[in-house]
Amino acid sequence: MNANDTSLFNVNVSIVHPEYFFIAGLTGVPYSHYYYIFLFCTYIIAVIGNCTVLLIIAFDRSLHSPKYIGVFNLALADFGETNALIPNMMKTFVFESQYISYNACLANMFFVSFFGTMQCSTLVVLAYDRVVAICLPLRYHNIVTNTVMFLMCSAVWTFNAFLIALTVYFISRLSMCKSNVIQSFFCDHGPVYRLACNDNSINSFIAKLNTGLYLIAPLILIVLSYLGIFLALSKITTWEGRLKALKTCVSHLLLVASLFLPIICIYLIALTSSLSPNARIISATLACATPPMLNPIIYVLNTAEIKNLIRKVFKNRSVPI
Repeated sequence: MNANDTSLFNVNVSIVHPEYFFIAGLTGVPYSHYYYIFLFCTYIIAVIGNCTVLLIIAFDRSLHSPKYIGVFNLALADFGETNALIPNMMKTFVFESQYISYNACLANMFFVSFFGTMQCSTLVVLAYDRVVAICLPLRYHNIVTNTVMFLMCSAVWTFNAFLIALTVYFISRLSMCKSNVIQSFFCDHGPVYRLACNDNSINSFIAKLNTGLYLIAPLILIVLSYLGIFLALSKITTWEGRLKALKTCVSHLLLVASLFLPIICIYLIALTSSLSPNARIISATLACATPPMLNPIIYVLNTAEIKNLIRKVFKNRSVPI
């Protein structure tokens, strides 16, 4: 490396860090401006919806229960992931600001990955809440208390923050001397560590570990929890009782479907056919952007307590002073 290259790379001993990355993203996608309009609408709906859920649960004491502590945790993760991802995407591609500094890239990687893992982990916590409520209804209030749910959510936040921080730390130990072009729509871990020209085996291991912890393991735990739920439902003698118990799981099942189905579809399509880079990136952005928008809608429409509270608010406002 000669003196003229120092504008692009900062050298720290034997580690070469680019001064900036170029996010390729949706470059070259035809009619991409329509997609940006869709993303902007998705962002507005997600922010308003999740803020509404957060405020309702925070200020209505009747919702200060273990289940809604989990729902609050999910809405907070959705809000964080939406704000970490979409505004930066809009700035990058709408305003053609595709260059991002090295440190800003690592920060973007941390927050998008962290809040994304929180979504998956919180769905497991909510699955635990449902399986105890249906399989052990008489002991539910002794097993799943507000304190227990708060400690579970706190443990998940702490563990995920540590693991994602470790993931980003090992990215900082890589020398990026091949290229500074990221073939993704944000500073994604996989496309970034593959730019390294030194040994990135530990980064590859961490990527596989994160996939196992935040995709495969949550799906297995959720499937096992619902096997237990269906077994408990089979012991209920009346169809009315079964439907009443199953109805309490509808919201959670829809949340699981909205988060995991798009990701699974992308993996299956990628395995069975060759997706073009643009199609893969658009599919990935949809998988990341739509769940935070759908989750508050799902909970508002399927939760009687929240619907009744919203009706009361609008009814009070409609009364003339």
